[in-house]
Amino acid sequence: MQILVFLLDNLFFVLVFASLLRAWMNQSRLRMTEQPGRFVMALSDWLVKPLRRALPNGLRQARLDWASLAAAALLALCHALLLHLLSLILLPSFDWLSWVWSVPAQALLFLLRTVLQGLLAMTLVYALMSWIQPFSPIGGVLARLLAPLLQPLRRRLPLVGGVDLSALVLILLLQVLLLALG
Repeated sequence: MQILVFLLDNLFFVLVFASLLRAWMNQSRLRMTEQPGRFVMALSDWLVKPLRRALPNGLRQARLDWASLAAAALLALCHALLLHLLSLILLPSFDWLSWVWSVPAQALLFLLRTVLQGLLAMTLVYALMSWIQPFSPIGGVLARLLAPLLQPLRRRLPLVGGVDLSALVLILLLQVLLLALG
């Protein structure tokens, strides 16, 4: 059972985060022809494209990518539903009333956890790339995506020996938020 939950968690994490990252990249006006854009589109096109066609015209032409956000929410809801169905199979005396309310709550928690874990992974990759290969294309994309989170920290933190520690502080803050969410 634990293996199945682990596999479901990881599969849905990748799919939900790809949808969220797609919305964020579109919001930031990043070209989807560069990595990670192509990878994100390959993972999320199957759900985002039909949702985009189903949205009303006003939402389709909005600056915010509502189809990608809806895809992330639907995937989080499916994840919570699958986990509850698994618990229903294993626990025959399952309380249906609490089940109805806990599926959306679990989906929201999974969505928040995915955002925090995804930001943590992106910040870690950004920090490593800035030290190992500072002028790589993926480093530039990550720098643009993470700039709204890193700039406030950079304004408050002094350079230590010429080194910017804002990414490390952001990693610590994200870990604290994950612990609080858990």
